[in-house]
Amino acid sequence: MRPRRFYFVRHGETLLNAQRIRQGEEGLLSPKGRAQAEKVGLYLKRFPIERIITSTYPRAGETAAILATELKVPVLASKLFAERKNPSEIIGKSTRDPEVIRIVDQMDLAYHADDYRFSDEESFLDIKMRAKKALALLSRQGARNTVIVTHHHFLKMLLAYMLYRENIHAGDFVKLSFFNISDNAGITVCEYHPWLTFSKTRGWKVISFNEKAVEE
Repeated sequence: MRPRRFYFVRHGETLLNAQRIRQGEEGLLSPKGRAQAEKVGLYLKRFPIERIITSTYPRAGETAAILATELKVPVLASKLFAERKNPSEIIGKSTRDPEVIRIVDQMDLAYHADDYRFSDEESFLDIKMRAKKALALLSRQGARNTVIVTHHHFLKMLLAYMLYRENIHAGDFVKLSFFNISDNAGITVCEYHPWLTFSKTRGWKVISFNEKAVEE
C-alpha cells in the first residue's frame, strides 16, 4: 500500500525533431538529444530509482539506455508507451508543409468526435484506451520509484486520462493539449497511492509537469 512515484521523461531531441520533420516509429537522437538524456540521468541520480520502462521506439530506447548508464538500473520495454501513430500522409514531411499543417490542425486543433480518424493513424479513442492500459500496468508495479521514457503526445494523453478518466473526450483534450507542451527531455512527476483507488483519479496525482534537468 506504499505510494509509488513515476518520473515520466520525454525522449531527447531527435535528428528529425531538429529538422522539423514529422516522425514515424524510426528516428535516433541528435547530439543535443544525447546530451539532454545525460543531463536527465545525472539529475535523476539523486532519487532512489529502481527501474526504467521505455517505449519501444528507437529514440526512446536510446534515451533509456543513456539514463540506465547513469542510474545503473534495469530497462524494460513496453509498446504501451509508444507515441501516437501518425497518418502515413505526414510521416517524413516538414512540419512547415501546408498540407501537413492542415492535417495536423484537423487532427489536433479542431473539435471532432472521439472516433474521428483522418486515415490510418491512431484515433483519440485508440490512444485513450492505450493510456488506460498503461496506467493499469504502472499501478501494478511494485517498485517505489520508476522512470518511464515516452513521447510528447502520448504523455499528454496519459496525464489527461490520469486526471479525468472516462470523462475525457476529444474536445476536452484539444484544449488541454494546446496549453500543455512537453519539451524534449522534460520530466513529469506523478504518484500512485493504492489506498486512494476509489478516488476520482483512482489514486493518481500529478506532482510536477515538464521539469528541466539541471546538473548539481
